[in-house]
Amino acid sequence: MPNSPTIRAIIFDMDGVLADSEPLINEAAIAMFAERGLTVQPDDFLPFVGAGEERYIGGVAEKYGFPLDLPAAKRRTYEIYLDLVPLKLQSFPGVHDLIRACREAGLRVAVASSADAIKVTANLKQIALPPETWDVVLTGETVQRNKPAPDIFLLAAQRLGVTPSECTVVEDAINGVRAAKAAGMRCVAVAQTFAAERLREADLVRERIAQVQISDLVPNLVDN
Repeated sequence: MPNSPTIRAIIFDMDGVLADSEPLINEAAIAMFAERGLTVQPDDFLPFVGAGEERYIGGVAEKYGFPLDLPAAKRRTYEIYLDLVPLKLQSFPGVHDLIRACREAGLRVAVASSADAIKVTANLKQIALPPETWDVVLTGETVQRNKPAPDIFLLAAQRLGVTPSECTVVEDAINGVRAAKAAGMRCVAVAQTFAAERLREADLVRERIAQVQISDLVPNLVDN
């Protein structure tokens, strides 16, 4: 289509897209709150998924009116989480095949996660896609405003040397979809964390990343 931008880069969220890590960070945060004497529920965290661990933890503390030393709480949550990673963390089926297909199609690939670098690095190494295998890896510390603000996706495009309209984002979270659309990017959502009907702001929704095809990411793909 003459007016359709050429997609040159694919930007992947990490948690809930590449790695099945949402249950683990949920488990770790619940354990951290329990250590401090507060019982919280798994669903308490859903509004804050994709917005970074500071908001993930802080939002739940606010909900309960629970005073919290947020930096200390986040550190402890990561300690618990990192103990779980070697035991439980896996990539989603189809992830490695999709990234390989992106490379074979001549696309640049990036990770743009709201999580801190300590978590991003641990996750990517655990699923055999370490940071050095990507063209760009961005974490929550690289921007002042996290998702649903578009900042991290706009920075990813800049680092990749492409325009926002030349990017497709793969997301699993409502906050991430909103960030991608605010950045002016195509967005393919995978319903691995939220139900598909909650991700309708995306351009396309697939139930699983294993169902995502290159043609989903790059409509009207031609040899670059």
